[in-house]
Amino acid sequence: MTKEKIGFIGTGVMGQSMAGHLIDAGYEVLVYTRTKTRAQALLEKGANWKETVQEVAEQSDVIITMVGYPHDVKEIYLGKEGIIHNAKKGCYTIDMTTSSPILAREIYQAAKEKHIHALDAPVSGGDIGAQKATLAIMVGGDFEAFSAVTPILEKMGTNIVLQGSAGAGQHTKMCNQIAIASNMMGVCEAILYAERAGLDPNTVLKSIETGAAGSWSLSNLAPRMIKGDFEPGFYIKHFIKDMKIAIESAEEMELYTPGLKLAKSLYEQLEKQGDDSKGTQALYTLLKQHALTV
Repeated sequence: MTKEKIGFIGTGVMGQSMAGHLIDAGYEVLVYTRTKTRAQALLEKGANWKETVQEVAEQSDVIITMVGYPHDVKEIYLGKEGIIHNAKKGCYTIDMTTSSPILAREIYQAAKEKHIHALDAPVSGGDIGAQKATLAIMVGGDFEAFSAVTPILEKMGTNIVLQGSAGAGQHTKMCNQIAIASNMMGVCEAILYAERAGLDPNTVLKSIETGAAGSWSLSNLAPRMIKGDFEPGFYIKHFIKDMKIAIESAEEMELYTPGLKLAKSLYEQLEKQGDDSKGTQALYTLLKQHALTV
């Protein structure tokens, strides 16, 4: 596929960078997001603003969505003024939101009936991965559709894998989030331990991030914790949403996930404190509060 007209719906923390890479690659990009001001940088870069999802659907060859919650995905795809009812026959849709595997299969089936190619393709890598176009992209859907849009996905990520049929991308993202959930608790506890022991946590990181304890969160989010930077690369409120989906999916499969449930309970405490719009690294602040009272 060469220089298709791409519709991009959802230009938040990650979507803005992702859409920007497509513009840089020479694609004509049509954008829609609920708050137009959030798309201003993209409009200045050359993107074309559309007033509704329907307009994007009607005028695009490929439609990418990167929104907040499964209910947003459902409305955008399956609503009367949404993508499935208004996209052109033969159009490709790529939902890069972290959403429900069940909903991904529902969208795939509805799209197939309209002769539209639907893929679920959630990502990992946060704001840094989006900015650097190094996202991991986990895809579910048909091989032919995956092959057709791979050149587009390659403008946003470097690790792009077709995991299986519709819903497989979302299931893979749940695996990703489950691993991160417990890992984030460990990263926070390690930094707090280093500080309590009188060590320089930055120096500690030099030793442990390249060894067996190494992880993306340790290398990228621990330095933010140490600096007191809790701005979102990935919102706590969205992580809680992801963990809820993962727990529901795990329970459907009769799978026990104690680490995941503990992490969710801790993040929900931050949510109750009004910190749900901070980055996931803000878990450090909650554990530090508890440490002071132990």
